[in-house]
Order: sequence, then C-alpha cells, then structure tokens
Amino acid sequence: MSDIPLVDLQAAHAEVADEVRAGFEAVLAGGAYIKGPEVGAFEREFAAFCGVGHAVGTANGTDALELALRALDLAPGGRVVLPANTFVATAEAVVRAGLTPVLVDVDEEHLLIDVERAAEEIGRAVAVVPVHLNGQLAPMERVLEAAGGVPVVEDGAQSQGAARHGRPSGSWGRISATSFYPGKNLGAYGDAGAVVTDDAELAAAVRLIGDHGSARKYLHERFGFNSRMDTLQAVVLRSKLRRLPAWNESRRAAAERYDKLLGGLEGVTLPRTAPGNEHVWHLYAVRVERDRDGVLAELQQAGIGAGVHYPVPVHLQPAFRQLGHAEGAFPVTERAAGQLLTLPLFPQLTEGQQVRVAETLAAAVRRR
Repeated sequence: MSDIPLVDLQAAHAEVADEVRAGFEAVLAGGAYIKGPEVGAFEREFAAFCGVGHAVGTANGTDALELALRALDLAPGGRVVLPANTFVATAEAVVRAGLTPVLVDVDEEHLLIDVERAAEEIGRAVAVVPVHLNGQLAPMERVLEAAGGVPVVEDGAQSQGAARHGRPSGSWGRISATSFYPGKNLGAYGDAGAVVTDDAELAAAVRLIGDHGSARKYLHERFGFNSRMDTLQAVVLRSKLRRLPAWNESRRAAAERYDKLLGGLEGVTLPRTAPGNEHVWHLYAVRVERDRDGVLAELQQAGIGAGVHYPVPVHLQPAFRQLGHAEGAFPVTERAAGQLLTLPLFPQLTEGQQVRVAETLAAAVRRR
C-alpha cells in the first residue's frame, strides 16, 4: 500500500464507523435488506441535498444512467450526444438503453463537453448527456440552450455537492444519474447509485423499471430489470451525507494548497475551475507535458498513490470500435489522455502529505 494513497477510504470510515455499526445492527435485527426504511430516508435526504423533489436508489451508477435514459422512453437506436472525455460507463449506459452514443470533443481548458460541437449534433439527437467531470459541472446553461427541447440527462457521478451559479448538480437537467462507488465524494461500502429529478412521473418510471417493471408483486407493467439499493448501503450513505458538505470543504482547501505548492512549476498545467462553478474536487488531475507515465512511475516508487484516469478514451476502446472513430477523431480528449496525472486528494489529506507529493512531483518533472 502507498504511504500516501490516492484515496483513503479507511480514514473516511473511521469518522462514521460507530454510526454505521449501529445502523447495520438495526437493519440486521429488522431483516429489511432490500427497500428497507433506510433506503426511503436516504432518498428523501439526497433529493433535498440536490434541490429536487425525487431520488430513486439504484444498485450502481451505470444502472442509474441507463434507468434515467429508459424512463424517458426515447426512440430505439436514437442518437445520444455525450463527451468523449468520460469514463466508459457513460457510453455503456447509452448502449444498454438501446441507444447510440454520439461522441463530441471537450474544451481545452476544463475538459468539459464542447457545447459548440455538441450543438452540431443535437438536431439529430434524442438526448444529451453532459458529464460533470472531476468535481465540477459542465456549462449547463449553455447545454440547455443548445439542447432546446431535447432532454438533458446529467451524468453527476463525480459531482455530489457541486453547483453552478448556486444551482446544485442534479437539478439542471430533466433527470440526473449519480454513482456512490466507494471512491466517490459520497461513497458506499460497495456499489450503489441514484437517479434524481423534479419530475414525479420520471421518478416513478425509474423505480418501476429498476424493480423488474413491477409496482405490485408478480404484476409486471413493463420490461425492467433488478437495480435496487441495498438497505445496508443506505445506512452508510445517510451517515456520510451528513458529513459531505464539510468533507467537500476539506477537498477545496486541499486543492487550494496544491495550487499554491505547484504554481509556476514548468511543464505542469494545473486544473482550473470554470467561472460560475463551485468545485468539489472529486479528482485533482494535473497535465504533465513530458513523459507522464515516467513521472507517474517515480511517484509510485516513492510511495505516493498517484494515478491516471481514462488513459484510453472511449472512442479508442475495442468495445466501442463499432462507433467508427480512429485516432485523431477527438484531439483534445486524446491529448489529455496522454498527459493527465491524478494526485492524492481526500478530506483527511494533511498539508505535510501534500508538501511531500508536490516536492516529489516537481523533482520528477524537472528530471524530464
């Protein structure tokens, strides 16, 4: 294990261990392991946190996005516009929903969806999926304007607690999906996810599809599948949700320290917050201009758990060769894939640890 991990899940657990233990004991004594009262309580609390009327717990974030798309009853095979710079799950969910991913490049500065390029495709699309990346929102007011009447489905897997112009992640689109994978800002103790929306009919459709298309036992109103949140995960998420605003503030403070420690380092470009965004720093990813992989190896050899996210973009993955994109199709995304380096960042990260990360990174970069 690294001396300084990329994410310290054990430190987070230490802060909630007593609450979680007591909650688990209550669930185990009651026996409501699926759709228990803790799930309903979490759904209400998370909906309020996102500033919307409804939240539906799911088994994971990929299912959440698929369910959101399915609930919209889009035309089979319809084109869905999404950024090329995203985790493969965004495109997977589109395909699993019986739709066709249409990738567009991202802006150079923030690596978020390029709205002008997206606008060129929206006229032939049935939905748009902007991805809120690394902890900050896509330019949602511009996305909504470009979309017109085309439904906007937010991929908020990396933006729990983030906001744009004071409006929370999850409250911009017609419907939004998020992931509670353990390493997220709000992470479960296993897989879990949620769909949030202000539309009661859409929320009901998501709940129906995710429970085998059944609102009443053994009566299946529409084709569905099994994607329900476990009650034990809801216990964890309720406990962590109460702490999430403070944890996100700690992430912001850590990001500011990195900015100061690494400012002016030649050959490294620091991440930037887009105007109007309230960033929650799910990831702090710098761009290393020369020999990123060699720099990464030096950090890891020094006991620092740095990492690389999305080294092979979606359009160059063998699983998506049917999209027909060759190398060079999305140049901004491809450059970023070869340069991005994610540094350790979590709420309990200390200033001393960050100093060590910064000094090790600077020394490795200067040797290139």
